[in-house]
Amino acid sequence: MPMRLGSPMPPLEGATGSYNAEGFDPAQLSGHPVLIHFWAVSCHICHEVMDQVLQYRDMYQPKGLKVVAIHMPKEEGDLDTAKVERDIAQYGITQPVLLDHRHALAQAFQNQFVPAFFLFDAQGNLFFRAAGDKGLQNLGPKLEQLLG
Repeated sequence: MPMRLGSPMPPLEGATGSYNAEGFDPAQLSGHPVLIHFWAVSCHICHEVMDQVLQYRDMYQPKGLKVVAIHMPKEEGDLDTAKVERDIAQYGITQPVLLDHRHALAQAFQNQFVPAFFLFDAQGNLFFRAAGDKGLQNLGPKLEQLLG
C-alpha cells in the first residue's frame, strides 16, 4: 500500500552509498519542503524526465526546496556504480544521490516505481506523490501550489 498523503517523511536510512553528499545530513531537510526523486540508470523514462526534475530543483531552490535523488536499481546492471556516476555527470545532478541497492529506502517510502516523486511540505508531511512521466506532469502544479 503506498504512503498516504499527510504521512511523515521516513528517515533516509539504509543507503548503500552516496554521491554529492559530502556534509549532507538529513536533519538539514527539517523545516524545508523536500522532493525525493527515485530513479534508475536503466530507466529510459527516468532519463527523459531528468532535465525537468533538475529545472524544478533550480527553479524552487531559492524558495527553500531541497531535493534528494535516490538511485533504486531495477535490474542487475543498475548495480554498476560507474553507470550511476556517468548519469550524474551527464545530467548535472548536483543534489545528494543516495544509492538504494538493497531497496531499504524504497521499502521505507513504500515505493516500487522509477521514476517516482515524493513531495513533502516544510513540516515533513507527504503533500504529493506520483510516478512515471505522467506523474512528473502533475508535479509542476503541486510544486507551484506548495511553493508558489
